[in-house]
Amino acid sequence: MSGYLHNTYAESLSDYGEIICLPHSKGWILKRRIPNSGYHDGIGIYPLFVCENWDKLPLDLEEVKNDLVCLSMVTDPFGKFDKNVLKNLFIDAFFVFKKHFVIDLSKNMDEIISKHHWRNIKKAKKKIFVEKCESSKLICDDWIKLYKHLIKAHNITGIPAFSERALAKQLEVPGAQIFRGINEGETIAVLVWYIIKNVAYYHLGASSDRGYRLNASFALFWKSIEYFSSLGLEWINLGAGAGANANGISGLARFKKGWSSGTTPVYFCGRIFNAEQYNNILKQKNMGSGKYFPAYRKGEFR
Repeated sequence: MSGYLHNTYAESLSDYGEIICLPHSKGWILKRRIPNSGYHDGIGIYPLFVCENWDKLPLDLEEVKNDLVCLSMVTDPFGKFDKNVLKNLFIDAFFVFKKHFVIDLSKNMDEIISKHHWRNIKKAKKKIFVEKCESSKLICDDWIKLYKHLIKAHNITGIPAFSERALAKQLEVPGAQIFRGINEGETIAVLVWYIIKNVAYYHLGASSDRGYRLNASFALFWKSIEYFSSLGLEWINLGAGAGANANGISGLARFKKGWSSGTTPVYFCGRIFNAEQYNNILKQKNMGSGKYFPAYRKGEFR
């Protein structure tokens, strides 16, 4: 077990709800209290629900349904599931949520990476030394400082605005791969990845103002790609653009597209277990059902 599959990652999110292990599928969810009510709902751990055995997920849902008003999750882009089975399981919401940019490491990077990115890689490498960090403790303070800067700059809220405790614990997750960019003796950018089986998942990254000016992310992403290729991994998952439903042409999406060999969909899944309680919550909040799921948490992720 490593990355999002490991209990250490799940425990890093305990500030946001009760961590529940799904024993049959071997995935994790968060049980959260619904504000201003005595009820709870569930969410697959952020940002992706990853599990060992998708075929056993129906058994887990049977066991948690009496404790939750509803459950929602975003699927692993490399999950081994039958889309039709999942659609029948999550009858209240099932749709392509985002398309994740991916890199097929069997392909020639010269043909995949855009000319724009190659120019920036060459420029950044002249001014930035990229180091793979073997000790999470040595990088932890710099990482927290940089991520706080990101939170402030982009007004990040909710779970993605990870606490200091969560950020520190996520560096200790088995399978974590940490790269930092150094300029004039200062850490100006950090990337955090998780390796799960044959895939490297981009988790988080942050830069200082100087890091942005020097295009540090180009040097760090290239170093990461070289490293994962040397390990014999097959894929890199770069994730999607920013926001709750980003599939467009945001700056982050353009950046990721410039590295990728293609895209893979991730699905949003939602299931109401107790319709009476669900509708009561909407009535209390004077809300309609709408397209957002669950409707009473609209605006939670952005």
